[in-house]
Amino acid sequence: MLKMPLKCLDALFLELSKEHQVFAPMEKAGSVSFFPWKEGDTVCLDTLLTDHSPKSFFFPQSETLYRARREEGSLSIVPEEAEEISSVYFGVRACDRRSFEILDRVFLSTPCDSCYESKRRNGYVVTLACENPEDTCFCQTFGIDPAWPGGDVSVWIADGDLYWKSLTEKGEALTELVEGLFEAGDHEKAEEEKAKIRKKLEALPLKDLSLGRFEHPDSAMDLFESEQWETLSDTCLGCGICTFLCPTCQCYDICDYDTGHEIRKFRCWDSCMYPGFTEMSHGNNRNSQMQRFRQRFMHKLVYFPENNGGVYSCVGCGRCLRKCPSSLNIVRVIKAIGESDAEGGNDE
Repeated sequence: MLKMPLKCLDALFLELSKEHQVFAPMEKAGSVSFFPWKEGDTVCLDTLLTDHSPKSFFFPQSETLYRARREEGSLSIVPEEAEEISSVYFGVRACDRRSFEILDRVFLSTPCDSCYESKRRNGYVVTLACENPEDTCFCQTFGIDPAWPGGDVSVWIADGDLYWKSLTEKGEALTELVEGLFEAGDHEKAEEEKAKIRKKLEALPLKDLSLGRFEHPDSAMDLFESEQWETLSDTCLGCGICTFLCPTCQCYDICDYDTGHEIRKFRCWDSCMYPGFTEMSHGNNRNSQMQRFRQRFMHKLVYFPENNGGVYSCVGCGRCLRKCPSSLNIVRVIKAIGESDAEGGNDE
């Protein structure tokens, strides 16, 4: 365990930036998200969650796959080369760090997605413990400990100091770059900070949220045919904001763009909440908003865990609770369909 004064954070980033591109939570245009750091930038470590999840580190909202051009009667197809840029992502919270593991199950399974794999291999994740978890947090429901966030390096902030602990070989490599800025840290101080965080978690309104029938379903069909889907989805606007803010949603479309001299084939995020999602020549097999709404939550709470050893496709970050204009979110679904009305629960 190492420590340094928090006021030396810029010096830490400066050292890291000598060999890596550094990303950190910063405010721009009234929104806090991860941006490339440069000397003089103000980092927002007090912000619990960035407005946009950091899944775009490895799964960008849009990326070119290949370019096609016809010249003198011949067609050339040039795949987009994967960028081999080494990046440090500083300040990732425990829930968002867990989301990377969920995305790994999708993009690193056979056949491996080379675009994703390259970014993941060259990415160093430095997590930050959640000093002040908020009422919309329910990561503990999915076995996540915000006091011990994981990653390549975990950091804690206590009494004006930053405590640093490497957890992987990548983390050790980062530590070697910056160890001159640190001194030996008191392990007990970090343990005290963890205890404080866990005590705050016990006071959160969603601390007792239970997955109920989703955890031990009688059958997927029983959940699928629940009459409550109609009521729950009644005010859904189909805007897709929940899917675009969610750190684990991985739906995408592949489209063409004609630049006038070449065709670019690109991948971009899509949403299962849109009427045109997966639409083919015969139409769409989910024609109502209720069906699309049901698909989203059945996938997160039933289909994904059935195919991934019980791992849910939700990390309890609470972004959907914060941002849904109709107050429709996964907590309401868990309580209604899962028949779990935890005392003190926040129905948002």
